[in-house]
Amino acid sequence: MIKVVLYGPESTGKTTLAKQLAEHYNTLWVPEFMREYLQKKWDSKKELVAREDLIPIAKGQLKLENEASQQVENLLICDTNLLELKVYSEYYYNGFCPSEIKNEATNLSAVGGNNYSIYLLTYIDTPWEVDDLRDRPNNREEMFRIFEAELKEQGFPYKILKGNQKERFKKAVEIIDVLLKKN
Repeated sequence: MIKVVLYGPESTGKTTLAKQLAEHYNTLWVPEFMREYLQKKWDSKKELVAREDLIPIAKGQLKLENEASQQVENLLICDTNLLELKVYSEYYYNGFCPSEIKNEATNLSAVGGNNYSIYLLTYIDTPWEVDDLRDRPNNREEMFRIFEAELKEQGFPYKILKGNQKERFKKAVEIIDVLLKKN
């Protein structure tokens, strides 16, 4: 099975693209568990993410992905993964990330681990959209560099998606079509 992960800084169009790709390929997409989890926390307590949230978020993300993997044969679109959680954890907590998340995010042979065919790294040339959870509109370039550096450090395959929604979708389809032909 081909697993494609949309990966990159906040407010770069990952969710929109995940939905479009899933519809185009008539497959499932895995939503970002962290967003739902943290929105509920914000709505009930007006609190943002804390260190103790990281493991529950990771478990929730893996559960969603594993459930979706059981329901598709050829292609799964993931609107984030644990590598993104690792990057954010290290950024917000001065290099700290729970070892369970690090291991799962970077271990190619881990059950449910990093066995993605391609990372589609979303560039920061999309308009910033304000919401309850997004908090770094002025750090987008720095975040993009951090996200890309992580992919390079891990040696994971990736392509950068730039441009408007239509251009990104077209490029993503071209990339995925090549992967499907190889499979």
